[in-house]
Amino acid sequence: MDVAQLAGVSQKTVSRVFNNEPYVSADVRRRVLEAAAELGYRLNNAARALASGRTRHIGVVTLGTALYGPASLIMGVERAVRDTGYALRVVNTVEGDPAGIGGAVDSLLDQGVDGIVISEPIDDGQDGVLADRLDVPVLVLGAPPFPAPRALAAGVGADLMAQTATEHLLDLGHQTVHHLAGPQQWYSARDRMEGWRSVLIEKSRAVPPVIEGDWSAASGYAAGRELAAVDDMTAVFAANDDMAIGLVRALTEAGLRVPEDVSVVGFDDIPVAAYVTPPLTTVRQPFDVVAQEGIKRLVHTIENPQADPLPASEPPVDLVVRASTAPPPLQTPRGRGRRTTSRPSGDRHGQSLDGGSSAHD
Repeated sequence: MDVAQLAGVSQKTVSRVFNNEPYVSADVRRRVLEAAAELGYRLNNAARALASGRTRHIGVVTLGTALYGPASLIMGVERAVRDTGYALRVVNTVEGDPAGIGGAVDSLLDQGVDGIVISEPIDDGQDGVLADRLDVPVLVLGAPPFPAPRALAAGVGADLMAQTATEHLLDLGHQTVHHLAGPQQWYSARDRMEGWRSVLIEKSRAVPPVIEGDWSAASGYAAGRELAAVDDMTAVFAANDDMAIGLVRALTEAGLRVPEDVSVVGFDDIPVAAYVTPPLTTVRQPFDVVAQEGIKRLVHTIENPQADPLPASEPPVDLVVRASTAPPPLQTPRGRGRRTTSRPSGDRHGQSLDGGSSAHD
C-alpha cells in the first residue's frame, strides 16, 4: 500500500507494474519503481513464481568470447531483460566443446527458466537435437530459429547489410569486390558472404575467390598480403572491422594507398573504426535494437503462450561512409609496380609479396 500511495496510483496499478503487465504507461511504471526503490521494497520473486507458475528467469546461452559483435549483443540482452523485470541466468560455451549448446540448454532447463536466449553464433550441428529438448520459448539471435514449437529469431539480416556494403563499392565504379570472410562455422560469416556473392551475381560481375580469416586483425593482415599481389583488385569487403584494419595495414605496407588504389569496407563499426587511418567505411550493427525487440517478443511469448508471436521488423541497415572508400583509379588493371616512379630507389614496398598466404582458421 505504501508504494501505491507514494507513487500516487492504485494498488492494482502497482501489481501490474510488478508483474510486468501491459497497458501501463512508461511514466507510471517509472513512478512506481522509483517509489518501490525509495521504500526499499524488493519483489518476492519466489512468491510470484508460485502464483504465476513462472520463475521470472530467462536463460542465456552464449559463446564465451571477447569479440565485439557477440559481446555487444549480450550487453544489449542484459539491458533489455533488466527492463522487463526478469532476471538472467547465463551459461557460456566454448568453441569446439562437444557438449556445446545442448549441454548449456540442459543446464538452464534444470535451473527452471521461463525462456531461453541462444546468442550462439557457431553451428555445432545440434539444431535437431535441441528441438526435442526445448519445452520453453526460445529466442535465437543471429542465426536461423530451431525447429521448436515456440522458437523466435532476431538479429538476422546480415546478408542485407553485406549487400549494402557491396553495392556501395560497385556504385563507386569498382568492377567487382573481393571478400575477406569470417570463419564459415559462424552463421554470421555465412550470411555476409552470401550477401556479397548475391549482389555480384545479380549484377553479372566476376565473383573473386574468397579468402577466409578468423575475425582477427592478424588474419586480415595475412589476407591483405595475398590480395596485394592481385593486379586488378580495387575493392574489398571484409566481414568485420578487425580484419579490415589488418587488411589496410598490409595493403599500405605493399605500397597500395587506401582508398586511392584500393577501397575497403568493414562490418560492425567498432569504436576504433572512426579513428584508424584512413577512417573505416563500415556497416553498423544495431545490437541494442536487436536485443530489445528480441526480448520483447520472447517475453510476450512467455506470458501469452496461446497468442501468436509478435511480428519481427526488418533490421535497419546503417552504412557509415568514411574515408576508406572512393572511386577506383582511372587506369586498371594495376600491377604492383605501377607507382614505382613516385618511390625513391630501394623503397621496401617494391618487394615481391608472392609469399603471402591466406588466413584460415
